[in-house]
Amino acid sequence: MKTIVIMIAPDGQSRLETNGYIGSGCRQASRFLEEALGQTTSEQRKDVFHQVATEQQQRASE
Repeated sequence: MKTIVIMIAPDGQSRLETNGYIGSGCRQASRFLEEALGQTTSEQRKDVFHQVATEQQQRASE
């Protein structure tokens, strides 16, 4: 199941966490929330983001 979790700290900082998305699909799904919440200060990518990108590159070169 695909989910987007929004966490807001007591100091007002927010954090988005996407689950169940493959590759860059998480960016497309959460873009509207990122824009609504304001400037992005950091980004951490999960392993699945990089694994899928690597697999797609290998298929393209075959």
